[in-house]
Amino acid sequence: MSLTGKVALVAGATRGAGRGIAAELGAAGATVYVSGRTTRDRLSEYQRAETIEETAELVTALGGHGIAVPTDHLEPEQVQALVERIRRDHGRLDILVNDIWGGENLFEWNKPVWEHNLDKGLRLLRLAIDTHLITAHFALPLLIERQGGLLVEVTDGTADYNATHYRLSPFYDLAKTSVNRMGWAHAQDLAPHGATSVSLTPGWMRSEIMLETFGVREDNWRDATAAEPHFVISETPRFVGRAVAALAADPERARFNGQSLSSGGLAQAYGFTDLDGSRPDAFRYLVEVQEAGKPADATGYR
Repeated sequence: MSLTGKVALVAGATRGAGRGIAAELGAAGATVYVSGRTTRDRLSEYQRAETIEETAELVTALGGHGIAVPTDHLEPEQVQALVERIRRDHGRLDILVNDIWGGENLFEWNKPVWEHNLDKGLRLLRLAIDTHLITAHFALPLLIERQGGLLVEVTDGTADYNATHYRLSPFYDLAKTSVNRMGWAHAQDLAPHGATSVSLTPGWMRSEIMLETFGVREDNWRDATAAEPHFVISETPRFVGRAVAALAADPERARFNGQSLSSGGLAQAYGFTDLDGSRPDAFRYLVEVQEAGKPADATGYR
């Protein structure tokens, strides 16, 4: 999956899926701009240690060229300056990944709108939706200057899954279903320019925050199955990264234009694996095993 000579922007690449995607684009040889709010000099409201500089260094170590650009994607002038820098430095943008999020500390589980903190809920929507639209507004004009550009809108849950499952709260539900629709909407505008837009979800991802929640590390993540047996279907952030890299390297990717995709589904289509050589298919597992009340067993699902 060679992406040598390609230029990518992974918006929201500080940690989690964004870092995994940036890493795999770098491993395929791309130049990857990584943006986010947390740097070695300044923490975001998350107050976490992961930085965009670390992500850029990982991209470079894996064979690409990582460039960290501090950016608050709620601030239009900062996003505009980021895109202008890409144009000035490279004159092209081949891949745009909208992975901006920032809502883990804002949503309240299983609360109706009248019980949910309103300020937190509205802030979550701004972080999950406005940031993606602002970034698309400034970056897509550069992306469509060349045929074959790819836009990936990262969310949680496929369109089919989210259509029949209530996602924790009205605010979280709207945030994640909106991004799927956004990927479809952009596809209508991009198709005449020879570009492709999709929405993409990882499965149960072993992000830095998730590993910390379970009190495990990547090298002993299976210990978490004692507390949550269905964690057996989980995947690394690099798995969804390989999904994006496979799409970006596929000359026939336009066949997916407007579709809602998953890391597990694309692994079946392209044949890539997670770092351990498995192919976890989380959304099929959720429906057929976990929600069906069956004992945790990933046999046949990874």
